[in-house]
Amino acid sequence: MALIELDRDAPLEQAPGRRPPPWRYRHAGLLMTAVLMLALGGAAPYAATLWRELGTIGQAGDPETPIQLAGGRLYTVGMSERYHEVTAWALDGPPRRVWTARTPIGMSYNPVSGYFGAFTVRQAGDVVLLSEGFATTALDKRTGQTRWTLPLAVWLLGTGGVGLAAEQVFRPGTVYDQASGDPGALYFSATGEPHTEPPVRTQVHGVDLATGEVRWTTTPGGSVTVDPVHGDVPAVLITSSDRLTLHDGDTGDVRAEVALPELNGSGPVTASVAGDVALISYRDPGQQVAYDVRTLRRLWSRDLPEVPGDVPDCRQVICWGPRNDLYILDPATGEPAWPANGDIDITVRAGFVLETKVRTGRPDRLADLRDGTNRVVLTGWDRVLPGDPDATVVVRRDGDDGGQIFAAVRPGHPELRILGTADVDSDDCAADDHRLVCRDSSGLRVWAYRI
Repeated sequence: MALIELDRDAPLEQAPGRRPPPWRYRHAGLLMTAVLMLALGGAAPYAATLWRELGTIGQAGDPETPIQLAGGRLYTVGMSERYHEVTAWALDGPPRRVWTARTPIGMSYNPVSGYFGAFTVRQAGDVVLLSEGFATTALDKRTGQTRWTLPLAVWLLGTGGVGLAAEQVFRPGTVYDQASGDPGALYFSATGEPHTEPPVRTQVHGVDLATGEVRWTTTPGGSVTVDPVHGDVPAVLITSSDRLTLHDGDTGDVRAEVALPELNGSGPVTASVAGDVALISYRDPGQQVAYDVRTLRRLWSRDLPEVPGDVPDCRQVICWGPRNDLYILDPATGEPAWPANGDIDITVRAGFVLETKVRTGRPDRLADLRDGTNRVVLTGWDRVLPGDPDATVVVRRDGDDGGQIFAAVRPGHPELRILGTADVDSDDCAADDHRLVCRDSSGLRVWAYRI
């Protein structure tokens, strides 16, 4: 949940070979199942999955760049003095190179902020989006040829063909002199340039992802927050200092709008989206008002007294309280629904609430969104691999022989299934719904799985 200050204005191929009759291994199989159930916290047995190593790519790309999986492919990123070298690898069998493309290495560099930003790869239809800091480049998925480049960050609107970009327009002469060190509020442009005054307007664009052309533009006054609203029909929620507006993602047309009242003569100062709820917060007095993101119907409000202690990181859920007394709120009513467990951070993964221990970074459990009941216990696992919130959750832990053991939970299925063991000497791994990639001293090694 981003908070922005508001001013007023593939199928897996079956492994070759013929399986022996099941009865031959019945007793050994039952014994192995029992051992795994005890050793791995009740996870479903390895025999319930298909797990095989596809091959090794070797040393490809910059080892400091995170492993990038998108649209069933692996993307490696190398750097030279002048450009990024991006290579797409097909993973429908032994890894094979599809194409290599070059993009300018300085495409997002800002001379004022000196900021590059993380390099990420996403797939949208027949284009591959490369994002770095404040710039986005689209490559043709089939050939790797550059389709378009924009000096703006582009967000995806669901699975449609439209992306979302925003840029602020500032009054001339308001660029902040960083050498001065003068105190005061700062307002940042879409390229990270600091200003001493809020923008006079914000331009929000719907971008055709195939061509890079702007399909529609709306220009709310002042500083706003812009949030994609995910669902079957793409939409965009724009929060300004005096109103909440829902736009059609394809056309930019206004679907719904509601005025935001002032409190003590002041409008809201922050806005964010958690699931299907828009949260509008005021500073004086501290109050939070919730609206349905698609109808803009007012749901509830609550006071926001200052919370003592360390505030936990809660993503896509609404939480309240310090870490030692944390509650998850019912999004429909704003009332406490269930207490969270101890010193944790919270996010939504695969339709469940993932609780992660703050001090160790280890996962604790997957809980039910509604009442917090245990759905999958993750005690004993070392890490949850990064991934899309709606995708399969993959966890790993160190094996006794020095390798890594992996297991997974499918969206909506509260069952931990063992995938297999990878004899890698590193925990630098990433996964999607069907593939797992680990980087070790031999390069990038790829496994396929099905659960």
